[in-house]
Order: sequence, then C-alpha cells, then structure tokens
Amino acid sequence: MFKPKDLVLVVFSHLLCTYLVICQADDYSLQDVCPTAPSTNQPGQLFINGFPCKDPAKITASDFKSMGLTNAGETDSILGSFTSIVSASEYPGLNTLGLSIGRTDLEVGGLVSAHAHPRSSEMFFVVKGEIVAGFIDSHNKVFEKVVKGGDVFVVPRGLLHFIFNDGRESATMFSVFNSQNPGLVDISGALFQSDPSAAKKRY
Repeated sequence: MFKPKDLVLVVFSHLLCTYLVICQADDYSLQDVCPTAPSTNQPGQLFINGFPCKDPAKITASDFKSMGLTNAGETDSILGSFTSIVSASEYPGLNTLGLSIGRTDLEVGGLVSAHAHPRSSEMFFVVKGEIVAGFIDSHNKVFEKVVKGGDVFVVPRGLLHFIFNDGRESATMFSVFNSQNPGLVDISGALFQSDPSAAKKRY
C-alpha cells in the first residue's frame, strides 16, 4: 500500500518524465519547405506565431527568390542612411526557417543610430566601403571595429549596436538575422517619437 509521500514521488516522477519527453520534441520544421501563404484578412482569421504554410501544390521556385534588396535605398535623409529588412511576410521562402535579411546603404558620414533587435542576432557583410560598427553589452562595455569591404561583423541578440560610415565613399552591407521577425527597438524613436500620454497614465 502506497504511503502519501510515495504517491507524491510517483506523481512527481511521472510529471518529470512527461516534461523531458516534451522538451525532446521536434524544435524544427516538420516539412522541407513552408512558404508563406497569401493573407486572406478574413474575420476570425487564425493568428499564429509565424505564418501559415502555402498549399504544397502551389509552391514554386519563385517563392525562394527575392529581389527586395536589389536596389540601394534612399539615403537623402538627416542620418544619411537607409536600411531595408525583408522577412517572411515579403519573402515567402523564409517562412519557418528562422531567418530574415537586410540591406543598409550609407553615404559618407552616414549613421545608423543605436538600436537593438530583441529577437535576433545580426551578422553583416560589408560589400562596399568602410564603416565603423560596434555594440554595447549589458556592462556598458563598447565593442567597436573598422569593417571594410569583404569583412563580416556579428552583433549578439538584443544588444544595442550602431554603424557609422567613416570612409571616403558610400558603403553597402547586407545583414542576416536568425529570426524571421527580429524586431527593432530604435533608441531615438523610443525617446522622441513615443506617446507622452502613456507615461502620464501611469501617475
């Protein structure tokens, strides 16, 4: 006959085994490909963490090619830079792969102000020009390097980072993010474009 403490031990052991089985479940896609299905925008549409898969019978090679980063962005702005990020919503073949890609163009003296991607690390490859890139860790230590054409620089997930074109010509770089929705927290936008009424509601 079970004693109460024996019963507790059996239940705990069962729960622990169940938890371990769940943790060992597949954490990757269960099919070869899953291009994003066209949005229907119907009332009562199901929302999931990602995008629904396209009908396999309608998948084509075009789903896996993007020309969204072919052309340089408009750098005629106060910062002298332009960044474009292409994710699974614009590039169907990226769906479920945990990837996004981006392109940044900077004029001489151009700047990408301090920002962070809360759900992704970023690795970028400088195609042309020479830039200064850096990030700031949680101890406020700055890691900064000159990155030239052909060089690669990586920024850990969630850390503030910045880019400055300190060279003598315009610069172009391509980024890869290890999330299909890396997110963006821009310090200047958070400070100067936020809704001041939100703070007042707290007091």
